[in-house]
Amino acid sequence: MVEKPKDWRWSSYRATGGKETAHPCLTTDWVLGQFSRTRGKAEKEYRQFVKWGIGKETIWNEVKGQALLGEDDFVDSLADYLRRHKDIPEIPKSQRYANRPTLEKIFSQSILDHKRKRDKKIAEAVEKYGYTQRSIADHLGVHSTYVSRILCGQYKR
Repeated sequence: MVEKPKDWRWSSYRATGGKETAHPCLTTDWVLGQFSRTRGKAEKEYRQFVKWGIGKETIWNEVKGQALLGEDDFVDSLADYLRRHKDIPEIPKSQRYANRPTLEKIFSQSILDHKRKRDKKIAEAVEKYGYTQRSIADHLGVHSTYVSRILCGQYKR
C-alpha cells in the first residue's frame, strides 16, 4: 500500500515516532514507555522496532482462537481456563475453544476409514471441541442433516 510506515495517512506511526504532533485522541506514552524512559530515545527505538518488523512473518499466524498468543504452556493454561468457562455466551466460541485440534487432526484417514470411529469423533468434535454441525459436515463432505442424525443416534453405529 505504501513504501514506508510514515507514508500511511491513517497510521499513528508519525506521531508515535516523534515526527509530528499526536492527534488529541491518540496517546503514545504507554507505547513509548516500553522502549525507554527518555522520550527522544523511545521515539527512535520505536521507529527502529517498526523498521525491524517490516518484511517479517506476521505474528497473527500464531494467534490461537483469535485471542491467545504465546508459548505452548502459556496458551495451554489459558485454553484450560477458557474451557472451564465454555458456557459463558459472552466469550466467543472461537476463543472458548482456542486450543482445540483442527478438524483435519480429529478426522484422520484412519478414523474416516471406520464409520463407528468417525461417528464417535463427530460427537466429540461437537461436544468436546465446540465445532458446529455445519463445519463438520462441510469438512466431511456430507449434508449437515446427516451429521445431525448421527448425533441423534438415528443412524446405526
